[in-house]
Amino acid sequence: MEDINSWKDLLNPELYIKMGGFWLILFIVFAETGLFVGFFLPGDSLLFVSGIYAVEIIRETFGSTGSDFLDTTLLATAVAIAAIVGNQVGYWFGRKTGPALYNKKDTMLFKKKYLYQAHDFFEKNGALAIIMARFLPVVRTFMPIVAGIVQMDRKQFVRDNVIGGILWSFILIFAGHYLNELFRAQFGIDLKDKLEFIIIVIVLITTVPVVLKFVFGAPKGNPKLEDERLDELIDKED
Repeated sequence: MEDINSWKDLLNPELYIKMGGFWLILFIVFAETGLFVGFFLPGDSLLFVSGIYAVEIIRETFGSTGSDFLDTTLLATAVAIAAIVGNQVGYWFGRKTGPALYNKKDTMLFKKKYLYQAHDFFEKNGALAIIMARFLPVVRTFMPIVAGIVQMDRKQFVRDNVIGGILWSFILIFAGHYLNELFRAQFGIDLKDKLEFIIIVIVLITTVPVVLKFVFGAPKGNPKLEDERLDELIDKED
């Protein structure tokens, strides 16, 4: 049994794989969006490293199929399902809390018109928002909740959620597995020995765009909804 000696260990995906294997991986993937408490846990790096260990994970849980491809596919499929279910729970929570927020009085930090602006955003960019959020740490935790709050169309959300979950899971898990195979065959390098470096690279790739967006991507000149338009939307929502 692996031990957690410091908070840094919580960011090490290999620790979770060795501690709980298949089932802990699924729980973490689900919790990241379904329980809203997993945004600090490894997401992209967990899937990539899980791909490296895919054959071992499936063999220890169910017994190997005898095919690396099938073992990796089984793991990616299970992770995709956990991710999709987690997002659906987040969306359901957002829809349940949405009506309360629509009735909430405006404050300095909260204005109902922002909900309607977000609704318009999802109407125009829903697929891109939900699918791409899968690859952005922290953002993917709260995106389904916001989608539910702004009453994004259920069928559209389910469609985009399924696409995003499958792409995220299969791309990262298969990348981990087959890049490891490639490096072993071509260069004699086992990526299991380079996990610390790999994790740092993945974290940088996935977090830098988010940081840049927050620092430099603040919208300018975003038109404000007129009071009459806002009242009309509120009446329609009611």
